[in-house]
Amino acid sequence: MKKLVLTLGAAALLSVTAMASEHKAHEKHWDYSHNGPAHWDEFSKTCGVGHHQSPINIIPGKTISMNHQFDLHLSEDIHTTAKVIDNGHSIKVTPKVGGKVEFNGEMFQLLQFHFHGKSEHTVDGKRYDMVAHMVHQNPKTKQLAVVAVFFEEGKNNPVLDNILSSIGQETRVDPQDLLPTDTAHYYHYIGSLTTPPCSENVQWYLLKKPVEASKDQIDAFRKYYVDNERPVQELYDRKIEVN
Repeated sequence: MKKLVLTLGAAALLSVTAMASEHKAHEKHWDYSHNGPAHWDEFSKTCGVGHHQSPINIIPGKTISMNHQFDLHLSEDIHTTAKVIDNGHSIKVTPKVGGKVEFNGEMFQLLQFHFHGKSEHTVDGKRYDMVAHMVHQNPKTKQLAVVAVFFEEGKNNPVLDNILSSIGQETRVDPQDLLPTDTAHYYHYIGSLTTPPCSENVQWYLLKKPVEASKDQIDAFRKYYVDNERPVQELYDRKIEVN
């Protein structure tokens, strides 16, 4: 009898575990379609109520001069290996060793960079053909800083060829190769992550000069993601600086 009770108890435990696993498998997850940006406050309230959200539309005529204490200094020239994955939201590249950026006396280490099929930020309402977001973190404060590199249709980009041919694998990268020749001119403001949990207090630097990618490369990327961009958010009381 005792053996029967133990057997029934074990069976019940297995049944509960299976039900929990099945429930977890069917939990809602944010995306860009059924559970898209209009529903992201269901995953993080900040996405719906935050007043320092990203992306935004930048109107060059309404910017202010840069506080030079926050001038951006890039040191991204690192030859390293990186994992390239399709994470379900974007093509993401995680270097084994990252470069860094510095501003306001603080250093931020490159964690990863990823791509959106169209730019999330707009300039005078214009959306660029693609964008790369280079995500950095201050190792002391854990604050994030993102450098955005806009892409426009033009000549072939060897960096994109390398990344698109390495999805699901490791490859060698130098993050500096993503950057335009002019990195001294940019927009700067305080915003948020552009995906849940939409955490705020993110330092955004948007490089003015775009880099080029061929039509074939843009089309190839958009076979993975064409609409993985969040709509622009209200600026509220924030100021956009320009250098």
